[in-house]
Amino acid sequence: METTDRIYLREAEQREFTALVIDIDEEGAVGLDQTCFYPTGGGQPHDTGFFKWHGGECTVTDVKGRGPVVYHTVEGDVPDPGTLVVGVVDWDRRHKLMRTHTALHILCGVIWNEWGTSVTGGNMEPLTARMDFEFDPLPEGFADRVTDLVNAEIAADRPIEVSFLPRDIALADDDLIRTKVNLIPDSVSEIRVVDIVGLDKQADGGTHVVSTGQVGRFEVLKTESKGKGNKRLRIALHDE
Repeated sequence: METTDRIYLREAEQREFTALVIDIDEEGAVGLDQTCFYPTGGGQPHDTGFFKWHGGECTVTDVKGRGPVVYHTVEGDVPDPGTLVVGVVDWDRRHKLMRTHTALHILCGVIWNEWGTSVTGGNMEPLTARMDFEFDPLPEGFADRVTDLVNAEIAADRPIEVSFLPRDIALADDDLIRTKVNLIPDSVSEIRVVDIVGLDKQADGGTHVVSTGQVGRFEVLKTESKGKGNKRLRIALHDE
């Protein structure tokens, strides 16, 4: 069976690549033998960008993983199977999502270390996000305290390392699964681990910056109650 090598899992900073078209699905989405484009998943939205090849080009508007193959929805020309294409990721969007995803891991680490509380859900867009935690009620002065703690970790400029562990070893470490429910499919035999050194270490499939200092200033926009024992934080990042 054809598979897509997901370059972004190892090299989040890489934004251009050459790949072979291995499939065109019934809706015209392009499957490649390798890609730097992140497919929607784990709360992180897909990348955008473009493909070019001898005799054609198209814009990548959506990316989805279906089984072992990553499919890219395109507007414009559609390359034939067997075509070599050059893919280029929209770096401005990708880097903002990387900053946002790392900020959420910092937030998870701070809340876990300070209050021992699990994540119950989350979602992100470039430089904005929401994350839900098991609190009932929120501690007094919570938003200000979290803001100070997260910005201190950003200022510390902690390095971020990516590694891969066999599934049985990774799942034996309770600290690697910070969501309330383990969302890793049974079919995944090797677990990718993202380590904000000295703060937070989690199983995770998303893209991240190389150190916390790249995140920018963190702000809690608001807190919301989403039912008993479930509180939501809405956050934003700023360049200054």
